[in-house]
Amino acid sequence: MADCFYEPDGPDRFVSMPETIGPWDSTLQHAGPPSALLARAFERASPEMLVRRLTVELLRPIPIAPLTVRTEVVRAGKRAQWMTGALLHDGREVARASGLAIRPLEVALPEHPRPAATLPLPDASREFVFPFFLSKVGYHTAMEVRIAKGEWSKGPCGAWLRMRVPLVAGETPSPLQRTVVAADAGNGVSVTIPIDRFTFINADLTVHLHREPAGEWIGLDATTTPESDGTGLQHSLLHDTQGVVGRSLQSLVVAGRDLP
Repeated sequence: MADCFYEPDGPDRFVSMPETIGPWDSTLQHAGPPSALLARAFERASPEMLVRRLTVELLRPIPIAPLTVRTEVVRAGKRAQWMTGALLHDGREVARASGLAIRPLEVALPEHPRPAATLPLPDASREFVFPFFLSKVGYHTAMEVRIAKGEWSKGPCGAWLRMRVPLVAGETPSPLQRTVVAADAGNGVSVTIPIDRFTFINADLTVHLHREPAGEWIGLDATTTPESDGTGLQHSLLHDTQGVVGRSLQSLVVAGRDLP
């Protein structure tokens, strides 16, 4: 294994490592790491704010190749900042993103209801490796996974994920980056239909956070709902070891595999 998902090659260019390989094709990336690259760019564009919403649209399959990141601040308000970003391969846009960052402000709130945690903690969860990847090395080996709730491949399922390697060589991943890398595994955690007969590839990823996740583990209480019209939706309640931190959504393209 390499020691990262990406090696930097200049301020905005990144060389993709084998750890980015996804499950559907060994020449293409899992969408979690490139989505986190865009999250990283938004954090750098708004260093005094907290990125609380990230939406990534996956326009094309992303190859295991150098990527260039571009960002633009659309509007910088006093309390909120809106941004757009793009990932390019050989000058061609392969993913685009929008983000919202909010400037933190201390507010004295009264006691109020909070969402209850729905997952047992990582220490009480069982070790797991995604079994459907075509390559020996990839996202599935770069992430430590533990099943916390339900049974994999049987529908709704909960899992904890932890990065074994940093997103970018020489950097400590931020809480947002850890969350985004993990959140894109939601459709792989909550497998509902036979994976040897169908694919259910996400065309986008949206992450909403209501607080900063703490620690290395990110929990997904995940549900996938495929439909017979070739569409589907995956949603996850996102956790850290202290409780719920937000939600994520993936729009799915569902198709049958071409079996011999």
